[in-house]
Amino acid sequence: MTTLAIYPESGGDAIEVTHDYQTITDTMRGIGVQLEHWPTRELADDADTEAVQAAYADEIGKLNQQYGFKSIDVVALKPDNPKAAEFRGKFLAEHTHSDFEVRFFIDGDGLFYLHVGDRVYAILCEKGDLISVPENTTHWFDMGEKPDFKCIRFFVIPEGWVGEFTGSDIAKRHVSYEAYRTAHV
Repeated sequence: MTTLAIYPESGGDAIEVTHDYQTITDTMRGIGVQLEHWPTRELADDADTEAVQAAYADEIGKLNQQYGFKSIDVVALKPDNPKAAEFRGKFLAEHTHSDFEVRFFIDGDGLFYLHVGDRVYAILCEKGDLISVPENTTHWFDMGEKPDFKCIRFFVIPEGWVGEFTGSDIAKRHVSYEAYRTAHV
C-alpha cells in the first residue's frame, strides 16, 4: 500500500502518516512532486528491458511526448543480487539531480525520502506508482536490505542517472526501509 509519512528534518517520530491515495497525491503536489497510479501488466520475472519497454510502449510514448526523454532504462533488483548492499548504499546518501527523477514501479516497492524545507516526506511507492521528483530536490532512496522491485526510469539528460551528493548525513537520522514498513504498513 502506498504510504506517506512526514518527519521533522531532525528525525524522530512521524508527524503525520497516511495511506489515503488522494491525500498523498495532494500532499506531494504541494511540494512539486507528481504521483500517479497506473495499471500494470503481468510480465515474466526475467523480462528484459526490451520486453518491459514493449509492454509499456503506450505509457512511455505518452510521457516521451510530454517531456522529450533522452534516455529510458529498466532497473530491477532481487533479494539474492550479490551487489544489493552496494546498490542500496549508492542511493542512501542525500543527493539532487539537475534532471527531474521519474520512476514507474512495475513491480515491488521502494522508499523515497524527499527533504523539503524542514520536513522529510517519506513515500513508499509500490507497483503501479509513477513518481516524478523535481530537479534539485534533495532526496534519497532506500530499497531495503533485500530489494525486490522493477522500475522504468526516465531521463531528460542523455547520461541517465547522475547524482549530486550533498554530503549531509540526514539519511542516517531517519528510519530505514525495514523500520518504515514495520511502523507504517
